[in-house]
Amino acid sequence: MPTRRAELDHVGAYNFSVEIQGVAAGYFKGVDGINCEIEVIEFQDGDDLTLRKRPGRSKFGDVTLKKGYIVTAELQEWWKAARDGQYDRRDISICLHDNAGNEIRRWNLYGCWPKQWKVNAFDGKGNDVVTEEITFVVEEAEIA
Repeated sequence: MPTRRAELDHVGAYNFSVEIQGVAAGYFKGVDGINCEIEVIEFQDGDDLTLRKRPGRSKFGDVTLKKGYIVTAELQEWWKAARDGQYDRRDISICLHDNAGNEIRRWNLYGCWPKQWKVNAFDGKGNDVVTEEITFVVEEAEIA
């Protein structure tokens, strides 16, 4: 019977880590919003009946980190500074790992600062833990 090649196995979306300025940033339950869009420039010359298109500026989406509520002074201080108009741009890396814990992909997000902090709804009848979401503006990104 033929054996399946390991490189054909899909990678789980659950095995990731987050770094801020190259330092492990604790445990997060989710990351959402890593994306880039290239604006389209449309133009048409004189009597050319064809609408031409070319790539324009790149635009990076906001990224949201989700985690169980744990008081973390560093993230709160970063949020407070941004709220008070003293935003401090930092780099965030999202690292994807295989089942052995080896890093297999890294998304480096540059010039980030927190723009939104959100806590999930409280429910006296439920058993969910308190979670919070922090959304960051991303100025530039790369896949490493």
